[in-house]
Amino acid sequence: MVVGFNHNIRYKGEIFHVQTEDSGILNPFITTLLYRNGTIIASKKTSYADILKVEMLANVVEDIMKDQHKEILRRLKAGEFDDRAFSAPPLSVPQPTEPETTTETSSSAVQPENPDHSMQNLDKVILDYLASRGEK
Repeated sequence: MVVGFNHNIRYKGEIFHVQTEDSGILNPFITTLLYRNGTIIASKKTSYADILKVEMLANVVEDIMKDQHKEILRRLKAGEFDDRAFSAPPLSVPQPTEPETTTETSSSAVQPENPDHSMQNLDKVILDYLASRGEK
């Protein structure tokens, strides 16, 4: 029995990966996934539970897998998945900014929080919670 098929295909300058797998007779599904840059663009899942008793099941399942795999490849080449594959906004890289400078020297200016103080507060919250659970 064939476990699966994997193909990388170049389309519109990008590499797509098509993967088709059989989950086996205990979970009789054939699943095909289309990936671009590790993201699933499309999928198709077909049950073959209704043909488990057919003669030469392995050959029949392999034929279904091949057909489904080819179908996704054809649909990709036909442009059916273009909206999903190419609609993601471009990754934006944050631009460095000038650090803010202030001339305020007032004692009311917000001071950075002391990390040790934060940890003490967290410890107190946790201890209070645990103590309240022990009183029940």
